[in-house]
Amino acid sequence: MEESEYESVLCVKPEVHVYRIPPRATNRGYRAAEWQLDQPSWSGRLRITAKGQVAYIKLEDKTSGELFAQAPVDQFPGTAVESVTDSSRYFVIRIEDGNGRRAFIGVGFGDRGDAFDFNVALQDHFKWVKQQCEFAKQAQNPDQGPRLDLGFKEGQTIKLNIANMKKKEGVAGAPRARPASTGGLSLLPPPPGGKVSTLIPPPGEHLSVGGPPAQPAVAPSSGQHPARHSQAQAGSSSDLSMLFPHTTSGKEPLHLGQRKEDEAL
Repeated sequence: MEESEYESVLCVKPEVHVYRIPPRATNRGYRAAEWQLDQPSWSGRLRITAKGQVAYIKLEDKTSGELFAQAPVDQFPGTAVESVTDSSRYFVIRIEDGNGRRAFIGVGFGDRGDAFDFNVALQDHFKWVKQQCEFAKQAQNPDQGPRLDLGFKEGQTIKLNIANMKKKEGVAGAPRARPASTGGLSLLPPPPGGKVSTLIPPPGEHLSVGGPPAQPAVAPSSGQHPARHSQAQAGSSSDLSMLFPHTTSGKEPLHLGQRKEDEAL
């Protein structure tokens, strides 16, 4: 079944008046004041339908729905529907009986809003017809349709705002700087109210504070002079006596933790 066989309703108005109009003598247009508006020839219901691309203005009886007259419209605005020059509520339509006979009659609405809806319904239908024709042409010749040009024109520039991006990278993306390592043993300060753990040096080594690590005593080789060896030992013992004043000769040096405990007492 073809699409043109379906009939859709575009507009329905419960009351419309039909008038006999005199023939138009000049091309100046129709005037509703010449129609004897207080004596309409017929009154009933108006219904606008569409079948395919053609719209039909149908004048029907209010009660029975019997068709009084019908005006096919294939173009709007056009000769099938014309507005009068002296009012927005009256129109001239061309009716046909299906046997080739045509006649022009006047129709009018008592409400100005009904006349507006009548006009808009026809306009919307033929806008849709125009769009369907354009779509059909584009489907047949897709290369001739308008193309979307996304390229930059001559002298056109683009501006990027990256201030917020830099701010976010500086706050969240930048890694935290770590303090450079001194390469030696770093002693953290004791927590409040806590005791310092005792640091015991390995066997054969002495703990050095604030200076280079002490070298273990090496037995003098055959080529080393004994006096120099004794001087080295004397220097190391003097260094320890300066660092640990409470240490006496012949006794082991106090540990750092024990010294701090004594001073606290």
